[in-house]
Amino acid sequence: MPDFKDRITRHSEHVKNAGPHCSTEETTKQALILPLLDVLGFSPYDPTKVKAEYGANLPTIKANERVDYALFVDDNPVMYIEAKSCPDRLTNHTGQLARYFNATPDVFVAAITNGREWRFFSDQKHSNIMDTTPFLTVDFENIADSDIEKLERFRYGRFNPDGMRTFAEEQTLQDSFTTTIEGCLRDPDADFVRFIACRSDACGRLTPKQIETYTPIVKKSLAEAISKVVVGGLNVPIARQIPSPPLDSPQCDSPNGDIIDPNNPKIVTTEAERRVLEIVQAILEGQADPDEIIGKDTETYFSVCYQGKNNRWLLRYYGNRGTPFAMFNIPMTQERTGQAKRAGLEVRSNNGISLTKPEHLMKLSNMFFDALEYCKDDENFRKKNGSNTADEASE
Repeated sequence: MPDFKDRITRHSEHVKNAGPHCSTEETTKQALILPLLDVLGFSPYDPTKVKAEYGANLPTIKANERVDYALFVDDNPVMYIEAKSCPDRLTNHTGQLARYFNATPDVFVAAITNGREWRFFSDQKHSNIMDTTPFLTVDFENIADSDIEKLERFRYGRFNPDGMRTFAEEQTLQDSFTTTIEGCLRDPDADFVRFIACRSDACGRLTPKQIETYTPIVKKSLAEAISKVVVGGLNVPIARQIPSPPLDSPQCDSPNGDIIDPNNPKIVTTEAERRVLEIVQAILEGQADPDEIIGKDTETYFSVCYQGKNNRWLLRYYGNRGTPFAMFNIPMTQERTGQAKRAGLEVRSNNGISLTKPEHLMKLSNMFFDALEYCKDDENFRKKNGSNTADEASE
């Protein structure tokens, strides 16, 4: 890797120096593109690895249509490259490249380049159809160490079909996550401020006014945290301050924060269950008075109830299982199931939602709003055909 990094760095300097003199496509190929292929282990002098002006008798491909370069591993094409002159912009030039890519199911990477910039494409949205957006872009005039690590995946000895597909998927997710995180850092919204405040134990319940007050503080804290990470690195452990419990908070009966019901020792309210209640109260702030959202524990599950009524429960949390899960009082429709899955949460066959930690409930705010509306509607709890609802009958 050190030798590869050094060669890529030297190539980057070469691009800066030679690029302004590459005004034609052919000069760009000879001076900028082929040298990089050689660094990657695809020697342009080895026809078993690199074929120029590659043509194939494939459906949708015109007889005189050629792709500039095809890279081969073990006699199989693995990547197509479309070349442009150094001054050219790379937008709106992928038509021919896409036709070759789409006509060759075994090829799952394609690139277009002007020598200065390389854009790599795959088929993540639709199988065998080249995406319109690259999963990786590398600017050799502004090369970064992270770019060099990614280019290492394209070396001849490491060019693996399954590994490359996974790499493309991970890179797309990383870019999406990075954009989202950058947006939160530059302009944190209410959900992000609430998340930070809850995770830091700054407050059990947050009002809209508190969120407004906390927002500039969170922005300053983010800047300070980023500075510490830059100086110390990600591997430095965080010295987490554990706040003292309020004087009027219930005292724990065990070292791990459990509270045992004096009337029934089988009912043990855990720290996680108390955290569930805090999160639900925070989510529903402004929708209901916090005093109306009450936690009730049983031997089997922990309930969050509206107005303290057992039959008007919003959520039941089962924390004493291998993987804790929660169930809502409303049907898990296809839309709600999709919402949970998009949030990265597993929906079980019994319609329970797996939760590795209570904070994951913050991803399901819309479901809490729907559950609260259901509990507020008295019609849902009136006697029907001379009998109570199932929950009323069980009280």
